[in-house]
Amino acid sequence: MKTVYIVRHAKSSWEFPQLEDHERPVIPKGVRRTERVIEFLRERTIKVDLLYASHAVRSAETARMLAPAVDVEPHRIITEPEIYHGGTSALTHLIYSLPDDAEAVMIVGHNPAVTDFANEYSDEYIDWLPTSAVVALRFDTNHWSEIDEAKVTTRFIITPSMLKN
Repeated sequence: MKTVYIVRHAKSSWEFPQLEDHERPVIPKGVRRTERVIEFLRERTIKVDLLYASHAVRSAETARMLAPAVDVEPHRIITEPEIYHGGTSALTHLIYSLPDDAEAVMIVGHNPAVTDFANEYSDEYIDWLPTSAVVALRFDTNHWSEIDEAKVTTRFIITPSMLKN
């Protein structure tokens, strides 16, 4: 079995128009919303073997927040620019290239690619993944390169608004 956790980055700032899109940081509201998701992941003892993030500041910051919750040391986060630049095909290509000894991977990325990827494999349609949302997909295969032929189960789709106290 292989599991992919697709994550949309935390809410970011539009406050600084001089910043390039990939330089926008996470805002305090984004941190609070991500903390709800972190608690959800910890309660379920979610662990991943590999954690990827785009090179965008908001994606990297989100990955660093999530890393301890999924048992990844922050210095082991893998930065992959194609997560930012590419669409669904870039995410699929990344997953195809994963080592088969990795059982679970988390990818922190951007819309529309994360929503499109989730919809390509999930049996539940997602209109638009909000910031800090996570989709967990389990593939019945031992090889990442075979996910297209594998039976897929949507383990969960969680958004911060679903976790309000």
